[in-house]
Amino acid sequence: MTSSEAPEFALPLVVRIERDGPPARTDALETAARAVVVMLSDDRSLGDGAWARAVRDWEDARIRKVVRRARGAEWRKASQLPGITVTRGTAEVRVFPPVPVDGWPKELAKLQVSGTELDDTGALPDVGPGQVVLWLNPGLRMSTGKEMAQVGHGAQLLWWALDDARRKAWREAGFPLAVRTADPGRWAELTESGRPVVRDAGFTEVAPGSCTVVADFPVRVN
Repeated sequence: MTSSEAPEFALPLVVRIERDGPPARTDALETAARAVVVMLSDDRSLGDGAWARAVRDWEDARIRKVVRRARGAEWRKASQLPGITVTRGTAEVRVFPPVPVDGWPKELAKLQVSGTELDDTGALPDVGPGQVVLWLNPGLRMSTGKEMAQVGHGAQLLWWALDDARRKAWREAGFPLAVRTADPGRWAELTESGRPVVRDAGFTEVAPGSCTVVADFPVRVN
């Protein structure tokens, strides 16, 4: 890297996966998505906040997210670093301010990133009226860790697309959202609807330009 090149940043997300009690897949996906917008809306990420410069540098480039997993002592050590722990159902996810991709804290750098696979053990509840839904592409096979990053992207694109009033309402409600796999017959309609669409860079698991997630908000986002 030359002195004129800015470092590339990534947003670290760590999911707690204990050996005897892993979270349900959808809980982990929804918690990761919420964690991203919780981070973006936190006072430390705004204005002159402690994380604001890192967030701006990260948002000015690719909004890269890296999901790692931890348990036991690893989770406890990660939890001591500056960040925010978000919980939902069976899942706990800690999100940290963006870090240079070649400058991760040692407590996070040693955590495993590949092969994160989780399952749902029962039927998912119906999506409530007026709820944010992050729709996954039914035609792609991704690991749970990859899906967590993708729905995080979707939540972030939606956050950017909302006006101040709708951002405020969503935040005050606690960022309710659901993650579901779209019906194959509706996927093309969703991607062409004008809603925020995540198109993957193609560095891992899927082809470049693949549409992975569509963010659906009850009031159309312009």
